[in-house]
Formats: sequence, C-alpha cells, structure tokens
Amino acid sequence: MADKIFGILAEFKTPASILDAAGRAYAEGFRQFDCHTPFPVHGLDRAMGLAASKVPWLVLGGGLTGGSCGLLLQWWTSAVSYPLIIGGKPLFSYQAFVPVTFELTILLASFGAVFGMFALNRLPMFYHPIFRAPTFHRATDDRFFLSIEAKDPRFDVARTRQFLEAIGGENITVLEA
Repeated sequence: MADKIFGILAEFKTPASILDAAGRAYAEGFRQFDCHTPFPVHGLDRAMGLAASKVPWLVLGGGLTGGSCGLLLQWWTSAVSYPLIIGGKPLFSYQAFVPVTFELTILLASFGAVFGMFALNRLPMFYHPIFRAPTFHRATDDRFFLSIEAKDPRFDVARTRQFLEAIGGENITVLEA
C-alpha cells in the first residue's frame, strides 16, 4: 500500500441503499465524502448535507456586469466621447441601447455559469484516484458508490471500513492517492 491514502470506496446496489448510506455517513460526522450514481437520486444532496449551489449568484453577477458595462459603454460613446446631435435626438437614447445591453447581459451571464461551474467543480480534473478502483466502472451502469476521503477529520482506515461494512457497503476498497 502506498504511503498516501486518498480514501475508501464502498459499493451499494440500490438507490435506497446509497441514500440511506449517505444520510448515515453525514449523521456519523463525515463531511468529506461523495456519492457516485448512474443517474440522479432524489434527495441525495439533502442526505449528504450539501449547501445550495453558488452558480446562480455567479450568473447574476455576470449578467449585472454585462448589462452595466454594455449600457455604460454606449452612454460613454454617444454622450461623452462622440456627442452627435442629429434631428433633436437626445444624447442618451436608451431605447437604441437595449439590443447591445441585452446581448452583453446574456453573454457574461453564460460565461459566469460555465466558468463558475468549472471552478466550483475543480474542473478540468484529468485524473482522480477513484478511477483505480476495480469495480468503479459500474458507476455509470448499475451500481452506486460512496467514497470517504482521507482528509475528513473523522477518517481512520479501520474504523471507516467497519462503518461502511456496517451500513451495507460491499467491495470496500482503500484508494491510494
């Protein structure tokens, strides 16, 4: 076994068993754990104690920045840098500025969504130690996995293994970093 351990992985057969295992792991005090499922399991995020996503706030910030910058740029160019009075048109004619403002709002909001999701998920991650587990390939097919990381304060190899066995985990594997 390597000097550095990433964590422990346990396999479960049904969505109900992974949901129960996640709730029991959270109740036991584990916080650095993750569940890997072939499809979304309703209520799993609540059982894991996950907080609400920060992505909507990043989208809002990007949208407000894009809209503000678009409106400010058009006001600056038409009212300050190059003021042209044509046919009595006001220098700040906001009705003409709507398309560009709208487009910049959508552009920066979508950038906030995509790049915010990448940053919060720590992507791109080209390799993860969990891929070494011999049965993990079934996570995209018909099995459910719970992994507890070694950086969790409550992690101890022997006690964590016993805990996973007690809650019904099968094929328990110690993952090397």
